[in-house]
Amino acid sequence: MAAPRFRLVLLLFLLSNVAYVAVAAPGSCSLEPFSSNRVYYSCSILSYLSSSLSWSYDSAASTLSIAFVAPPPKAEGWVAWAINPTGDGMDGSQALVAFHQPDGSMGVQTFNISGTTLTKGPIKFETSDLAAEYSDGVMRIFGKIKLPAGMTVVNHVWQVGSSVGNDGYPLPHEMKEENLQPKGKLDLIQGAMSLSQGSTTRNKNVHGVLNAVSWGILLPLGAIFARYLKTFKSADPAWFYLHVTCQIIGYGVGVGGWATGLKLGSKSKGIEYTTHRDIGIALFSLATLQVFALFLRPNKDHKYRFYWNIYHHLVGYTVIILGIVNVFEGLKVLSADHKWTVGYIATICILGGVALFLEVVTWFIVLKRKSDNSTKPYGGSSSNGVQHPLSV
Repeated sequence: MAAPRFRLVLLLFLLSNVAYVAVAAPGSCSLEPFSSNRVYYSCSILSYLSSSLSWSYDSAASTLSIAFVAPPPKAEGWVAWAINPTGDGMDGSQALVAFHQPDGSMGVQTFNISGTTLTKGPIKFETSDLAAEYSDGVMRIFGKIKLPAGMTVVNHVWQVGSSVGNDGYPLPHEMKEENLQPKGKLDLIQGAMSLSQGSTTRNKNVHGVLNAVSWGILLPLGAIFARYLKTFKSADPAWFYLHVTCQIIGYGVGVGGWATGLKLGSKSKGIEYTTHRDIGIALFSLATLQVFALFLRPNKDHKYRFYWNIYHHLVGYTVIILGIVNVFEGLKVLSADHKWTVGYIATICILGGVALFLEVVTWFIVLKRKSDNSTKPYGGSSSNGVQHPLSV
């Protein structure tokens, strides 16, 4: 009798635990206790702005219930959570924005975001049970959103700001890196969330690599070939082809970097990196002018060749300096890891060290040739072998 009774007790114990898990699991996800006994099936700490999101999805009713939590920069600020049905950024988002209302209470307003323009009023999704709270420096948005049937993965974005205008519209948020990255994908069926690196981040990285390689490395390397290798007779005309090859490849890669920059600019309305942009425009314009000037290059014995050389060197070195400066500006814009900045500094130092060494060597060779020619009998040689490093 003892054995059957033990098995019965064990079976009842297991069934009770299974029942407890089945009941407790749906409401077990909570990053913090919410008021009014609100519970959610899924939750996640978001990657930016010290925020979190809890949510439940009713597939039968196509209803998404959310609790978004974030600290505004100031008590009089605002927090926002939005779904973007057309893209992965802020443009096109249908937003829920929480802030203190004129009477001092917390409330939620809905906004349609188009570019940098906010329009207050109904959004593309039906909303209900909207509410907001503020305590301990943190704002919370609660609400239900009716989604189109079959929409089980949504692009969501979130943001915080420090103040609200007298007209009840949120004033612009900061342009720090953490304010430019908050976006991701929400899988309502799997209950999973992923940080959206998206095409924007990939394009930023591609843009940075292309420009660093072209303007920041290849063009300085091509200038080194032209300035120093031609001093050695054995390197003629190889130095010229090396120089032209580096400059053409560098310019071609730079065009690719310029194109990705334009694409990024078109997708980042209202976000401007003025210094980086202005230097980039000047750099690309001068480099294009330099390329076309090659077709107008006079012969060596032409009377205008001297003036062309002055122009060529002036514009060329300006492009190199602007390119290096803008690479560092780009690294700041990307908020790149310190190792990438150190790596590029090391690359420039190596190129600079090589150039300094060759500068000494080539001037020594030039002065030695000039000295040798001056000691030879009149008519014994010509000065054709003495070439100044700056001549082309």
